Amino acid sequence: MPKAYVILTEAIEDEAGMAAYGRASAPALVASGARVLAADPDPQTLEGTWHGDRTVVLEFESVKAARAWYASPEYEKAKPLRLAAARTNAVILTGFELPHRSGSSRPA
Repeated sequence: MPKAYVILTEAIEDEAGMAAYGRASAPALVASGARVLAADPDPQTLEGTWHGDRTVVLEFESVKAARAWYASPEYEKAKPLRLAAARTNAVILTGFELPHRSGSSRPA
């Protein structure tokens, strides 16, 4: 089963509010087994226009696990803090797995 990634772009309007969100959301993130892969306040845009002041990338074991985290009662309590402190875009991406070649036990 492929991993899943949640990407959030945040245009922060209230730093103290985002700090409160970070403290409130941490237990749900830990409980979900997710990993924070990146939290960058200055992403380098290669093409187009990027939204926000910070981009966060989270890794989950599956899309089901990512959706469970997002809908969890623990995260539901923290989410209003983020919504009040920042304009955010968020997506769930399904990870990509290379197909295996037939007759080989190694990835292509």
